[in-house]
Amino acid sequence: MNDANSALLSVRADARQLVAPDYAVLDGLIEHTAPSKVEALQLVTASVEGLTADLAARGAVPFDEDAGRRPLTWSVHSWTTREERYHDQVTGRVQGSGLVTATVALRVTVRDLDSLGDLSGVLAASPSLNVHGVIWHVDWDNPAWPQVRSAAIGAAIRKARDYAAALGGTLRQVEHIADVGLLGGETTPYQPGRIPAKSLRGGLEQPGTPALDPVPQELIATIEARFRATVVWHSWQESLH
Repeated sequence: MNDANSALLSVRADARQLVAPDYAVLDGLIEHTAPSKVEALQLVTASVEGLTADLAARGAVPFDEDAGRRPLTWSVHSWTTREERYHDQVTGRVQGSGLVTATVALRVTVRDLDSLGDLSGVLAASPSLNVHGVIWHVDWDNPAWPQVRSAAIGAAIRKARDYAAALGGTLRQVEHIADVGLLGGETTPYQPGRIPAKSLRGGLEQPGTPALDPVPQELIATIEARFRATVVWHSWQESLH
């Protein structure tokens, strides 16, 4: 068919689907204050060893390149110390308190979501640990991804058909389908399926226990597509006059 009787249609479409998370990442800090730097670090080290031993008893392994998708992993990083200071109300100066605080960041990744209740109890039993964030993730190869991407393509086809019909024609072929931004123009960041926890609730039976209730994740597939449509230009041009 002559290209004079065709039009190139460009559309953007998306699809969304709620799924259960595949794993959770918990971030926290272990902190101790003592009269000296050495003592503060010793206390933090002892807390780390005790907590990781409890995690190991439940099958946890240190996170490294060989950990893969193990049910439970942990890692510690960012050891820091600081001298505690206070504002002297009499002199108006900041004075050293003679105390030193040591902290270390802890990250726990759990894929066995059935063990969340037990894990919550382990974390609550460590008084020096403050869990400040839980993020739920969906794997890149989650079986729902092909479904939501297929739905996005279907939405694009339906939208393009509407445009073609408005021109008095029909879709002829697909020219291009790409993730949003790849055809030029505005680039929309990739949207991973994760939602950070806004707060950690204390459990009713175990005060201070972080809430580890899995949060459904919204998968979003957004595409840009181009279609070639056969149109009846004379009927469309009449509406322009």
